[in-house]
Amino acid sequence: MDRKIRLGIIGCGRISYKHIEAASNFFNDIELVSVCDVISDKAEQKVKEYVDYLSKQKKDVSTLPSIYMDYEKMLDNEQLDLVSICTPSGLHPIHGISVAKRGINVLTEKPMATNLKLADDLIRTCDENKVKLFVVKQNRLNTTMQYLKKAIDKNRFGRIYMMLVNVLWTRPQSYYDESTWRGTWEFDGGAFMNQASHYFDLIEWFGGPVEYVTAATATMARRIETEDTGSAIIKFRNGIMGNVNVTMLTYPKNLEGSITVIGEKGTVRIGGVAINKVEKWEFAEPDEDDIKVLDSNYEPPNIYGFGHTGYYENVIDVLKNGSKPSTDGRGGRKSLELILALYKSSREGRTIHIPLDL
Repeated sequence: MDRKIRLGIIGCGRISYKHIEAASNFFNDIELVSVCDVISDKAEQKVKEYVDYLSKQKKDVSTLPSIYMDYEKMLDNEQLDLVSICTPSGLHPIHGISVAKRGINVLTEKPMATNLKLADDLIRTCDENKVKLFVVKQNRLNTTMQYLKKAIDKNRFGRIYMMLVNVLWTRPQSYYDESTWRGTWEFDGGAFMNQASHYFDLIEWFGGPVEYVTAATATMARRIETEDTGSAIIKFRNGIMGNVNVTMLTYPKNLEGSITVIGEKGTVRIGGVAINKVEKWEFAEPDEDDIKVLDSNYEPPNIYGFGHTGYYENVIDVLKNGSKPSTDGRGGRKSLELILALYKSSREGRTIHIPLDL
């Protein structure tokens, strides 16, 4: 593709501004053609944000993005190369399938679905229509996570014994009350599926295929269908033990998003509010990255970090140069299956093996 990628966005809620920001950062490669939301004011706000971003970069928009309240009309009326789906999680595969059937590449926020059947339907539809399916896993692109992944791939830990993840955040009742879909099984999922989704992706990215899981979840303080708190034990096929603790009840604000890796020849802990600070980095053998990692700490503007721009950079490279997606549909499916196995374990009070029996 030797022209700008024509982008449309479906859903103008909480996360969509990261896509607006990324599109503006790649103004020479991406043209935001249209935005869609059932609430027109939200769509209008995204167009304003886009123009504001470009104004700060001293770039002018010759044609404002079109605004739609019906995504089917947007898909029929506009000539699009890529559509980013930022709607409630349960709608991701429905919208993605509609996009793919029109021969348009799909970029979906996490999770790609709230059940495996719809996730598989989305993957199959994209395959049949020969379009790309991108699933946003932007935390993999954080500088701290890149250095940790390199250390694992270099076998600096030797045998890894344990991986520990804590997601100790807060979501007040007012957060769930803002939108009726939040905290529902059909459209959202709970703390595991929504807020901790990227952390389950990371632990599986680092640890490899999972053998079995055990979990306990509870709805302790919020008036929602799903869990606000949970703990999981993950046994990886290579013998690593994993532990993930998640709560949305931390007082009075987000406290920690961390991952710790303990091995025979190294220990690393990356913490901060969103895996943004290297708090422990010690190995038996030195490496050139030991100096570089000291400069990898950063202060994110929020828990989303800076990874969306990096993810869009990969998307552009795939569509323009034929590169490999950093996370495609099959990659996105892995962490979804893990989370669904954890829910099944909590619901049935037993250990669940992976792969799940559909």
